[in-house]
Amino acid sequence: MDWERAAIEAAADYFRDLIENGAADYRTKSIYEGLLDMLDPVRHALRIQRAVSADAALAILRAGRDRRNTINRRRPSDRRLADFGPMIAGERRTGSLRRSGQDRRVAMLT
Repeated sequence: MDWERAAIEAAADYFRDLIENGAADYRTKSIYEGLLDMLDPVRHALRIQRAVSADAALAILRAGRDRRNTINRRRPSDRRLADFGPMIAGERRTGSLRRSGQDRRVAMLT
């Protein structure tokens, strides 16, 4: 197992040198980070936890901003000022019309 660790450390050193010499693209950095994560699994767990908590904090901020958006909220001026009753006469059913008197649920077949 020592030879595997030594190979990973050598590869990480190579990618660190590439990054220091100016090849700091996303792919090179992600490979370097992955190699370091293989050497130290706790580092990988902490990095994932930080990313998840940052995403959660961003989602909370966005939700709060959306909730406070005044364009999509109803104001008292948008509500009716007078109650004009139902739009169609006899729209609401009275108590006797609400049920037919029979149980409309399907009986269980046993």
